[in-house]
Amino acid sequence: MAPLLSVDFEQRHPDGARIAATFEVDDPGVTVLFGPSGSGKSTVLRVLAGLERPERGSVRFGGNTWSDASSGAFLPPHRRPVGMLFQDYALFPHLDAAGNLGFGLPEESSSVRRDHVAGMLRWLGLDGLERRRPHQLSGGEQQRLALGRALIRKPALLLLDEPLSALDRPTQEKLRGELRTRLRELYIPTILVTHDRNEALALGDRILVMLDGRIRQDGAPAEVFSRPADAELARLMGTGTVAKVRVIGHEHGLLKVKAGETELLAPDPGGLGTHAYACIRGEGVALELEAPAQAATRNRLPARVVGLDVQDGLVRVHLDCGFPLEALLTAWACEDLALKTGDSVLALVKATAIHLVPAPE
Repeated sequence: MAPLLSVDFEQRHPDGARIAATFEVDDPGVTVLFGPSGSGKSTVLRVLAGLERPERGSVRFGGNTWSDASSGAFLPPHRRPVGMLFQDYALFPHLDAAGNLGFGLPEESSSVRRDHVAGMLRWLGLDGLERRRPHQLSGGEQQRLALGRALIRKPALLLLDEPLSALDRPTQEKLRGELRTRLRELYIPTILVTHDRNEALALGDRILVMLDGRIRQDGAPAEVFSRPADAELARLMGTGTVAKVRVIGHEHGLLKVKAGETELLAPDPGGLGTHAYACIRGEGVALELEAPAQAATRNRLPARVVGLDVQDGLVRVHLDCGFPLEALLTAWACEDLALKTGDSVLALVKATAIHLVPAPE
């Protein structure tokens, strides 16, 4: 059976950068295109919307061809059953909330349009604000209004371009869960572009990681972020520690590696040569001021605190344990330990928290 959405195209930009995207979508969940600015994410969205015509390849949806460079077939944007939420929302400043929603229903009779608009305002939690213009709405209300305008024509595919990036951090955090709930209620296939790791993890059912114009990894959010395919992607996805290691043997069914002069035990992913990278997320590192009486942790590393960075209630503790290591603690945990630069601690790292990826020999 053919996939719901099939994407396989190449596009070259005037600056010479080449975007090559190949993937399929079979279900109505949220597929996140994650990557840094300039990686090609928005180009994929524009090709799906019909705002760009790729020079090679095809896009097919629901058995229909939206574009095919070899045959010259191309379905213009207004004929694609797509709803799109732009990064800046693109609301009409001269229209009120009801007018912005109703603008997407030009073919409906006035009474049907009013009913649709009223129903959408209720669903969005904006009833009572229908006469307000965009500048009279909060950032969160504008975001909901823009989402409603993208949905009011009942699209078969929803495209979201950095839907929360125009909001301040507290509003982003508040609306992230709300947006996830609404996307689940909609139950339509959604492609969401973001460079924000928290947004990708909170909203995605599946993540496609884009870098340098190509999709480099595809999988469930938790798997992609905890098991990056290579060292470059590990750094992109915020893995706290990416350390070059040398494979020196096996012990207790685990692979023994050496980072500097420090030995580590980690699961063997297979296919490694003499050298590898050890990827360790900061959440997987616990700190103690002295050795616990009982600990099953394989890796117990004497370390020295070389720096502390406070970020959003969390503390990134930078350590020297023969190689640079990062631990991510809550502010309360850090306060309980009374950590300060220069302190000696014991870093406890479960073997399963270490993900080994190949390195050039």
